[in-house]
Amino acid sequence: MPLLEVSDLSVRFDTDDGPVHAVDRLSFTLEEGEVLGVVGESGCGKSVSLMSLTQLLPSTAHVTGSALLADIDLLRASSSRIRRVRGRTIAYVFQEPMTSLNPAFKIGRQIEEVLQRHLDLSRAAARKRATELLDLVRIPAAARRINEYPHQLSGGMRQRVMIAMALACDPKILVADEPTTALDVTIQAGILDLMRDIRERLGTAIVLITHNLGVVADIADRVLVMYAGRKVEEAPVHDLFASPQHPYTIGLLGAVPRPGAASTTARLQEIPGRVPSLAEVPQACAFADRCPRADDLTRSQQPELREVRPGHRVACFHPGGEWAA
Repeated sequence: MPLLEVSDLSVRFDTDDGPVHAVDRLSFTLEEGEVLGVVGESGCGKSVSLMSLTQLLPSTAHVTGSALLADIDLLRASSSRIRRVRGRTIAYVFQEPMTSLNPAFKIGRQIEEVLQRHLDLSRAAARKRATELLDLVRIPAAARRINEYPHQLSGGMRQRVMIAMALACDPKILVADEPTTALDVTIQAGILDLMRDIRERLGTAIVLITHNLGVVADIADRVLVMYAGRKVEEAPVHDLFASPQHPYTIGLLGAVPRPGAASTTARLQEIPGRVPSLAEVPQACAFADRCPRADDLTRSQQPELREVRPGHRVACFHPGGEWAA
């Protein structure tokens, strides 16, 4: 039985300009100790999907479907029950640590607050555990750093503090939302190495939200590709990179620079057009207007997910092949 099973998750926001359908019938599972990569362009519903699991969306959001974690349907749990899940069972590492950490409090106090709230530790015990957590995420001189403010740390250090805070209560699931954005390459590698070590040492399942396919290739076990609020492809990571099936996935991979390519000055491949408006749920393939393979069938019907090989599913009438702009 999966650790987490999400079925037909849909999210709609009420706005002054009308409803926006951010997520449309998304289903996925997460196994214990697995790293699931969720990729796609900005605005495709990646972060909204995962934030909805612990009811972190604003009151303008309307969420339907189910998200089963053990015997709990997270989407229907009471506010008091879901507060016990947040941080304790499912923890988040958000994209920009400088906006997630409180600049007015020392980092040690912010980690201690999590420990005292969820584990009911004394101030002294929480301070000791906070220092251990900073050691765990490889922050040097943890006993000194614990008394520093966020602005005194580098971007990579702040991200490690966010990871330490997320791991404070030994959660079963860690949701990392663009954890390496705006970090230089060497710091990115360190963060990914840290997350890999966390999975191996603690058995934590990780959902990695990113637009960086290089990050996915480096750490994920399985990849879920989203486009315009829908899942368009899902596969084991090696299978996805070796044989992508959806034209959108092929286009994304084609836009990635490759060392040693025949021409270093050639223009990178691009996906023409724009992501469609989410004000209305398209009744056909949402990628049709940007797809070189689109035909009358694509523009009139919505493709359902189907398995093209074991564990590899794609929502496309014309899967496989190469991108032909």
